[in-house]
Amino acid sequence: MPSPTSHPTSLTRRKLLQHGLAAAGAGLLQACGTAPHQPAVTKSAPATMSLQNNEIALLACSGTLPNALQRQHGVERLQQAGFNISNRNAIDRQYQRFAGSDQERLQDLNQLTQRQDMPRMLLAGRGGYGACRLLADIDYARLCPMLKEAGTQIMGYSDFTAIQLAMLAKGGIGSFAGPMLYSDFGGRKLSPMAMQHFIQATTTENWTVSTPTPQANTATGEGIFWGGNLSVLSSLVGSPFLPDIQGGLLFLEDVAEQPYRLERMLQQLYLAGILQRQKAIFLGDFAMGRIVDAYDAGYTLDSVIAQLRSQLRIPVLTGIPFGHIHDKTTLPLGYPTRFSSDENGLTLSFSDYPVQPATGLTLERLLPEH
Repeated sequence: MPSPTSHPTSLTRRKLLQHGLAAAGAGLLQACGTAPHQPAVTKSAPATMSLQNNEIALLACSGTLPNALQRQHGVERLQQAGFNISNRNAIDRQYQRFAGSDQERLQDLNQLTQRQDMPRMLLAGRGGYGACRLLADIDYARLCPMLKEAGTQIMGYSDFTAIQLAMLAKGGIGSFAGPMLYSDFGGRKLSPMAMQHFIQATTTENWTVSTPTPQANTATGEGIFWGGNLSVLSSLVGSPFLPDIQGGLLFLEDVAEQPYRLERMLQQLYLAGILQRQKAIFLGDFAMGRIVDAYDAGYTLDSVIAQLRSQLRIPVLTGIPFGHIHDKTTLPLGYPTRFSSDENGLTLSFSDYPVQPATGLTLERLLPEH
């Protein structure tokens, strides 16, 4: 049974899909809207837009990828798993702190509109900073319908959150919070858990993520699961590149931020009315490590969460294994999701996201040294 803090009405998946409300000009499915509109999520490529089932096109929208050996390891591991890697030169570029000039990084995306087919996946090289400098000039009007029609999967996190949120806001395109080329596929030692979840989430029609972390709220609900990196998301408040999600399930994670800075960003979302419009807030890993508040060592992430719960009348749920960590899951963003939480843990069940055939993709091929 939902607690008093959970949404009073639990919509069925059919009702959720029937009562979606499009964000302005975006065709974005909402959980509690009234307009009968649903974003077209295509699970296989239609005849009008072919799909290269083994092609992963690399994107380098943010920081430089400094270690050449690590870049090459990422490429080789994906190739040995059976993928054809395109736009390889993007990850070798360097301009100031970025993986190429703004125009070069922008072209990684806009050049896709000139293709007759679409890659199976667009994979972010790494995070850092710089993606926000591209948002105003992405050709959403042409690119988003092509990606949607082909069912191309978009994968990344960290600073890449800016691209993911903008695609969702401007074109109704969902994506995946998941491993990136440099830090994950190119890492010295791959995470079997991260690789297995990557395979399952992208090749399975119904993907479920569970955590045994006891939850403060006993609740159930359904809505659009969205969000990403807290710093990036909060920086887009007031811009046309932040989706206007009503009744959604907002996911947040971050890294290397003191507790008070995390709270300040959450307060920004609260003062903008964004948190209050959600059905629940989901917190991933914030990679606190040895980070201590400069003014009060007793002021911790738990203090921030307690303050957030005191302000909101919706569940604030924790323990999702995702963030700037080695063992990360893969989370579909921008798609219908059902959750349940109690003292035994939290479960998220995702549906209606684009799926590609496994075509021989196994953990043994992706991680032969395991």
